[in-house]
Amino acid sequence: MLDLSPLARFGDRVATGLLDVTSDPAALDSAGFWAVVADFEGALTCARFADVHEEPVPVPVPGQWRGPAVDDWTSSLDHGAYTAAVRRIREHIAAGEVYQANLCRVLSAPVAPDADVDALTALLARGNPAPYGGTVRLPGHGVEVATASPELFLRRVGRTVESGPIKGTGRTEADLLEKDHAENVMIVDLVRNDLGRVCEGGSVTVPDLCAVEKHPGLVHLVSTVRGELREDAGWPELLGAAFPPGSVTGAPKSSALRIIDALETAPRGPYCGGVGWVDADRGTGELAVGIRTFWIDREHAELRFGTGAGITWGSDPEGEWRETELKAARLLAIASGEYEVSGEGLTT
Repeated sequence: MLDLSPLARFGDRVATGLLDVTSDPAALDSAGFWAVVADFEGALTCARFADVHEEPVPVPVPGQWRGPAVDDWTSSLDHGAYTAAVRRIREHIAAGEVYQANLCRVLSAPVAPDADVDALTALLARGNPAPYGGTVRLPGHGVEVATASPELFLRRVGRTVESGPIKGTGRTEADLLEKDHAENVMIVDLVRNDLGRVCEGGSVTVPDLCAVEKHPGLVHLVSTVRGELREDAGWPELLGAAFPPGSVTGAPKSSALRIIDALETAPRGPYCGGVGWVDADRGTGELAVGIRTFWIDREHAELRFGTGAGITWGSDPEGEWRETELKAARLLAIASGEYEVSGEGLTT
């Protein structure tokens, strides 16, 4: 029988032996090793584990992951609804209400009762390797997540905190537009302001701006924002200042969130939230933005996946729709078995 016991996997780091689960972020400053999943809508799950060790991500076992058929996926916003929403956001921009807003859609497909997100992680790790890939499997607490996130939300080492917002996507570097660079700079400014609320005055810097990163099937523009956390601030204050991630909301954040709530028809859940770990004993932690992320909704027997794009005045509705398809295509193909993933990598 398939083992669906509680587990957290972040790269080669594996945590087992669940001790307790809380929604209180203050626990992350207490003691122990915690797996963290924060929904975009604000729900927080922090799970403390007894045993943490290193082991490689398992080699995929044929038949262990039984994903949905590639034609079974449905979208919370279809092509017409999505492009209409892009046009609506451009109206908000023209009215001066917002500079940029991230517009997302959630894809859903039926999933088998014994589906194991860690088996999906094994496929993603070889078919779509990502710096923040992993699993958080807590069936008894409604959290079953497999992520191949390329984006750093928050890293903390002692009092030093860092964020790595992604804005700008293309198939190749030549596809990146002036709009992509402008969007990245806009979100960097937002993240600087977020971290500035809890960091020492004058400590927030931008060591890297609009660096090009290559990922499977596409490229991104990535920046780095860094600061020194105030002595009176911990994880509750840091999450309160930075959440939800600026790269998946927009600027100003409050206006973008209001527009998102009006236009999107499905909750994002862990997509665009935060997924990662905190080692309270060592004062370290690393949370990724929950993009390129699958999660299981047992109540509806569905596997879900989100995809989106940042909308600015320079956005073309059809181009933004194509960007959401580009971001989703490879991962949906892996989850649906359109590609065969072996220990050596991805083959068609």
